[in-house]
Amino acid sequence: MTLSDLNDLDFNNLGAWPLPAKIGAVVVIIIAVGLAGWYFHISNLLDELESKQRQETSLRSEFEQKQRVVANIDEYRERLAELQALLDELIQQLPTRTEMPDLLEEVSNLGRLNGLVFQLFRPESERRQEFFAAVPISIRATGTYHQFGQFISSIASMERIVTLENAELSPVGGGGRFDSTPRTLSISATLQTYRYLEQD
Repeated sequence: MTLSDLNDLDFNNLGAWPLPAKIGAVVVIIIAVGLAGWYFHISNLLDELESKQRQETSLRSEFEQKQRVVANIDEYRERLAELQALLDELIQQLPTRTEMPDLLEEVSNLGRLNGLVFQLFRPESERRQEFFAAVPISIRATGTYHQFGQFISSIASMERIVTLENAELSPVGGGGRFDSTPRTLSISATLQTYRYLEQD
């Protein structure tokens, strides 16, 4: 069969085609159907397979991570118990609402016992956090540097948590040189204490 014979083929009368032309046409149709099937069906399956493989990798990683946790579950439980005990201990250092007035009075008394003279001792609005509230206390007092240091030392040794912030010290009466005589200072600071919110 030659190329000129292919040009003479009648597409309206396929049955009259010679056998090699019929076989060629069938092969072309099979290839076309195969390519169309691959394009419309198999390519989607390949995309789905690739997606499932990515999902498998992710799930395998998640499984390995959870398996490590399960393998160390006793250690995690022990650590959790230690952290809970530490948290309970710290919470015990936070006063409740009913204990706050006593704490404020104790702080004020410590200042006076250490020789400070308060011009201002004012609790400010509390700032609530997740399970505690920060209660700032603005203070302004006069005293010597050593008296202020002893006051801070006394506060640090309290059972309750009280911190010092924004402390400013300035000499009373202005300039002059420092000598061996203890100089009176004006002290301005913010004390910060914390209240446990469980009762709220």
